[in-house]
Amino acid sequence: MFQASDRLARDLQTVLVDLIELHLQGKQAHWNLVGTNFRDLHLQLDNIVDIAREAADTIAERMRALDAVPDGRSDTVAATTSVPAIAPGLLSTTEIVDAITTRVYATVDTVRAVHDDVDAGDPSTADLLHSIITDLEKQAWMLKSENGKA
Repeated sequence: MFQASDRLARDLQTVLVDLIELHLQGKQAHWNLVGTNFRDLHLQLDNIVDIAREAADTIAERMRALDAVPDGRSDTVAATTSVPAIAPGLLSTTEIVDAITTRVYATVDTVRAVHDDVDAGDPSTADLLHSIITDLEKQAWMLKSENGKA
């Protein structure tokens, strides 16, 4: 039976907390969004939230399958995430687009930073990371296009 090394468990924990934070910040943005194109962006944020939440669940369950113990408690997430905090209060649609795009890319950066070590320790788990990167980068592209200029 394959078990996660301490390094693999730490790398997956790092990914887990950033995915949880992205999920929470996406919901915060979803609730406090105002301005032009509100409805479409409101729904698009739910897409990002769903992807982050499902990816977090996938990583946590993979950790358990490898006999590692995921820690998704709010105090752990707050103390260890690398995703920058989002501003409180109402935010305009243009502010939200930029803020959440930055946070999606921050999460992708975390996944990419641990990818090679995860791949060396467990290529099957690295395949999960590939999927997360692909899904999040697509969402970032679609979101940042809201503020794009031709």
